[in-house]
Amino acid sequence: MEFAVPRPYRMGARAQATEETGERILDAVAEVFWERPSDQISLEEVARRAGVTVRTVIRRFGGKQGLLEAGAAREAQRERGEREAPVGDVPAAVAVLIKNYEGTGDRALKMLAEEQRLPGLTPFVDLGRALHRDWCARVFAPALTGRTGVERRRRLAQIAAVCDVYTWKLLRRDAGLSRRQTELALLELLTPMLEAP
Repeated sequence: MEFAVPRPYRMGARAQATEETGERILDAVAEVFWERPSDQISLEEVARRAGVTVRTVIRRFGGKQGLLEAGAAREAQRERGEREAPVGDVPAAVAVLIKNYEGTGDRALKMLAEEQRLPGLTPFVDLGRALHRDWCARVFAPALTGRTGVERRRRLAQIAAVCDVYTWKLLRRDAGLSRRQTELALLELLTPMLEAP
């Protein structure tokens, strides 16, 4: 009796197709998330945009909450990549930050505005806050060296506030500064905080 030997390339192709389907679903939920309030996101709309069935979405992500969590995790990973900046190079870090906000700042502001109305968004917003704080701590580490306890926490909080998306909004959207002038304004705000203790 002869047994069929499984074909590795077929399993690889199936795994790749599954991965691509998952990515299409995550792309679709990201599109819908930024277009409308998160409480109005339906699995049917996500599935339609991804070209799959609702059953496929549920099987892959376990429902709306699991889908939103997977989407947030992927966006956080993407955000980390877009915010890569050299430690201690303040002008380069500010340029990276402003470039990031130019692409995603308005979306982040939308989510922050919805948080009060939709408490289910809080874990996703908290993920973004942690990512921002960690980025500031890493990129501006030389300014935190030698500071401990409450002094270090205060200085990190100051840096994070200056680099926050709300500060970008105040400078770029509300004051109407150009992108370059917004970078310069952030540098001027940061400089006194980055001096050695």
